[in-house]
Amino acid sequence: MYWTLELAQYLQDAPWPATKDELIDYAMRSGAPLEVIENLQEIEDEGDVYDNIEDIWPDYPTKEDFFFNEDEY
Repeated sequence: MYWTLELAQYLQDAPWPATKDELIDYAMRSGAPLEVIENLQEIEDEGDVYDNIEDIWPDYPTKEDFFFNEDEY
């Protein structure tokens, strides 16, 4: 399983919190690439509910990961 920002963007508007099956259904209905659906299918399903993309991809970059000073603009 691998994630990129491009693939993760397809889950940006997903109905969080969601289960694995709900995320797969959303990805299929929204026309996400096959790689997104395959990544979701590789998640070990223990009935977990995911609150956001960080629960699926722990290394998901956040605002703190970018060195952008919002006060300057």
